[in-house]
Amino acid sequence: MLIKTFSSSVQGINAIKISIEVHVTQGIRFFIVGLADNAIRESQQRIESALINNGFEWPRFRVVINLAPADIKKEGTHFDLPLAIGILAATRQVSENRLADYLILGELSLDGSVVPVKGVLPMVLLAREEQFKGVIVPEDNKAEASVVDGVEVVAVSDLTGVVSFLNGMPAESRGEEREAMSQKGAGGYKVDFSEVKGQAAIKRAMLIAAAGSHNLILVGAPGSGKSMMARRLPTIMPPMSLEESLQTTRIYSVSGRVSSESGLISTRPFRMPHHSSSNIAMIGGGSSPQPGEISLAHNGVLFLDELPEFKRGVLEVMRQPLEDREIHISRAAYRVVYPSDFMLVAAMNPCPCGYYNHPEKECNCGPGRIKQYLSRISGPLLDRIDMHLEVVPVPFRQLSQKEHAEGSATMREQVIRARKVQYERFKGAGHVSCNACMGTALRNRHCALDRAGTSMIRLAMERLGFSARAYDRILKVARTIADLEGSERIHPSHLAEAVNYRNLDREGWSG
Repeated sequence: MLIKTFSSSVQGINAIKISIEVHVTQGIRFFIVGLADNAIRESQQRIESALINNGFEWPRFRVVINLAPADIKKEGTHFDLPLAIGILAATRQVSENRLADYLILGELSLDGSVVPVKGVLPMVLLAREEQFKGVIVPEDNKAEASVVDGVEVVAVSDLTGVVSFLNGMPAESRGEEREAMSQKGAGGYKVDFSEVKGQAAIKRAMLIAAAGSHNLILVGAPGSGKSMMARRLPTIMPPMSLEESLQTTRIYSVSGRVSSESGLISTRPFRMPHHSSSNIAMIGGGSSPQPGEISLAHNGVLFLDELPEFKRGVLEVMRQPLEDREIHISRAAYRVVYPSDFMLVAAMNPCPCGYYNHPEKECNCGPGRIKQYLSRISGPLLDRIDMHLEVVPVPFRQLSQKEHAEGSATMREQVIRARKVQYERFKGAGHVSCNACMGTALRNRHCALDRAGTSMIRLAMERLGFSARAYDRILKVARTIADLEGSERIHPSHLAEAVNYRNLDREGWSG
């Protein structure tokens, strides 16, 4: 008897429909064909034990299972449940009437329990696109699956529950829970800029960076507050739209990082990889491709603390995604594309000991050591960082003051107003939504300078030796400063402030 069930396979952050054809004939062999990986080939033992332990019969016949299309490699344990249901339907232990209406996902334990799997969100989105009536998913993936409207979600905890549903028992309703589940991820932040004493200039720079989605680097002595302020940057960024939340959640779903309690990721990610991270950990890939840190930071912040301690090769692979806002990974067995639209925030000491130009402590590094330390970061990478900020330690008298500091809520309102201006400006400009994303044509149109501004930027370029890419970044930052002030034109004062955020260029960086 021939039976067909449906599941899905994930490639990158997208899913494709997989038809599972089960044919039972006379014989005693078991075959799985269709480019299945080892996890799928091992499923026979899990499925057989699950069926027997739940009172079902394992067929004493020849079972051939084809995963179509046959030319696409299939990976993952989420095929356990649709394979088991296909075998039960082919041996008439479960009705086949509902099989064509549902996409089935789930891994089986030996006792028949259905355990959670990765990549549920993109597969549920596929079910909606392919006009399936619903999806059958593990109970612990219920919140994630319920994010998608227009698809019935049948959450099950064991094999017996799936069989009961397919044999005609009504499904437990998930409609009332859908909205509540999708909002559980909407939590607040545990940190706030009101907790930062002093550092008004750095807070101003971070406000500009958040308003235009500009990359920035913080240079300062140990204990000056670089990491503390970087952690607070997401608190002043604008709320994520539904589209951004779905895209970010899709990436975390593929990585198996969506909590069973939170369906939709609605706060901007903050990723802080260790400086010993490898190329694959940073950009993604591997034998079974997974998103890397730069994709997990999509629509959020990627914070690289102790930047010179990262391997040179790891830093250099970031140059392309910083420009294109997506990462292409090509290997012999696959080619995937992961989104990587993030704000890069880096932090570093000014020298190996950390106290170069410190107001109170003496630096014991010679010029040669300092130059060698700074050269660990290449000039081309630094060119792609819009703002360079020097962080000076806060004196005790400021730390001990109890005066009220500007909080994240107030700063966030300014950022939202500036982003609204940019949203209106870039309507119809494709994927461009903020000043940092402008291409050359848009920059020429929206960053036009008057005679005084042109003279100022020409003088800065000649005296400070800025590159063409640095010139581009200065104009974009100046445009953001003007947006924060509600100015349609870029004035010389905006340009002067933007030039001041290129400290490392002025110091003659030669990495």
